[in-house]
Amino acid sequence: MAEITLHDSLTEIDASAWDALAAPEQADGGRPVDPFTTHRFLAALDRSGSTGAASGWQPKPLILTEAGQPVAALPLYAKTHSQGEYIFDHTWAEAYERAGGRYYPKLQVAVPFTPATGRRFLGLPEHRAALARAAIGLTRGNGLSSLHVTFCTADEATDLAGTDGLLHRVTQQFHWENRGYGGFDDFLADLSSRKRKMIRKERDTARAAGLTIRALTGDQIEPRHWAAFWAFYQDTGSRKWGRPYLTRAAFDEFHRTMRNDILLVLAFRDDRPVAGALNFIGRHTLYGRYWGCVEDHPCLHFELCYYQAIDWAIAAGLHRVEAGAQGEHKLARGYLPAECHSLHWIADAGFRKAVAQYLQAERQAVDEEIEVLTAYGPFRRGDRAE
Repeated sequence: MAEITLHDSLTEIDASAWDALAAPEQADGGRPVDPFTTHRFLAALDRSGSTGAASGWQPKPLILTEAGQPVAALPLYAKTHSQGEYIFDHTWAEAYERAGGRYYPKLQVAVPFTPATGRRFLGLPEHRAALARAAIGLTRGNGLSSLHVTFCTADEATDLAGTDGLLHRVTQQFHWENRGYGGFDDFLADLSSRKRKMIRKERDTARAAGLTIRALTGDQIEPRHWAAFWAFYQDTGSRKWGRPYLTRAAFDEFHRTMRNDILLVLAFRDDRPVAGALNFIGRHTLYGRYWGCVEDHPCLHFELCYYQAIDWAIAAGLHRVEAGAQGEHKLARGYLPAECHSLHWIADAGFRKAVAQYLQAERQAVDEEIEVLTAYGPFRRGDRAE
């Protein structure tokens, strides 16, 4: 008989049992497809205080068991705001509350602060519907306004759209795809001459600052590097969203449990780090997450976040680089638009209908935007004049 259990933290759940559902591919000794639903990542957020009641991300991981054995799971959170999600519903919340409803708290199946596509219904596909219905039941049973599943896979979204009223949403971000390149120059050769010249000029401009750039992973990353990156992260966070999502302790946890999953690209002035970009390494994908600096130099952001990531991904034989949310400036640098998927369940029938109509119109607009942006991408088109 199937049973649903809720927990208050990933730290309450056995790591090997969770990872057997979240990243079963690790059984071959390799990397997870992505590291973000692994026990070590989500538990690091819990242990560091980055998630928890005070953050507005209250962990409620859900486990489905059969005959006493875990067979499926959800990285589930109770949310009291819509921050740190990157597939945003602020306008829905405002409209619902103007109409007299109470939008928060809500339930969220997600990886906090992480706009990276990955599996959200952990376990075999045959258990997805049971997990979705369990989460919907919790939403309905607790009188909550809504349930949201963000950055799920396209397969999950297609499989579950319509289940008990789940609505499918499509948005977009920018990804770089490895077309079998042997090196960065092979990538440049795929671009129009104008874009090749632009990228070479940007790389030369960044290097003219006289900094030494190093790509570090595993034991190459030292505690002093994290101390420097914390300063970078605080500066970027305070300028972009007011208060950084991660605590200082999160970076200590990442170093302790995840340094082999991390690529830290740092720019040094002599031996002092002055800028950096933090990436997480998946089996096929490099995920760019955070950047910051204490010295501002032209094009250094492009070099550390985009070009160094491409360099490293090619050398490592990875298939793609996901550079995070938003940013049409990425298009000219070889990052093309790609669909992102989410699922949403709205308790109020009338409001659900309104949201469904909005999503239909939004989907058409996103499809058109992807088509237009792809057409204006930097890649060579046949034999056209450059």
